[in-house]
Amino acid sequence: MKKLLLAALLFGFIPALKAQNSGKMENNKQDSLAIAEALENDYFKAIYVGDTDKLGNLLHPGTLLFGDVKGQPYAKDREAYLTGVKNRQSPKDSGKPFEGKIVSIDIINSIAVARVMVKMYDFLYDEFLSFHKIDGRWVIVNKMISDISK
Repeated sequence: MKKLLLAALLFGFIPALKAQNSGKMENNKQDSLAIAEALENDYFKAIYVGDTDKLGNLLHPGTLLFGDVKGQPYAKDREAYLTGVKNRQSPKDSGKPFEGKIVSIDIINSIAVARVMVKMYDFLYDEFLSFHKIDGRWVIVNKMISDISK
């Protein structure tokens, strides 16, 4: 009798767990699409044309940027990064090829990491962008880059 009751309980819980997981998967798909849209429509486009307003809107005020460029350490806060973007020739105006590509997006609850590749000027950046969902909106809270061009 105990085995029958235990089996009934287990089989009763499994559909409920699957229902919970499918809802979480749906949110994960929606969140993944929201991050992909932010990358395609805001991040890549803003970098390409040098739109610091659009880029600044996607970056949390406390965003920090770290990495290496041509083997040299790279570290900036959000304001220094936006100032650099504002004062440089945009990739669009440089006439050199530009490409932004999403490699992967991993999400756990309200945090996510997107790995992207950005080809601009004479650089090929492999980037890890940390996102946090704040007030229902995904924003970048950390950017790590490495120039992997040869």
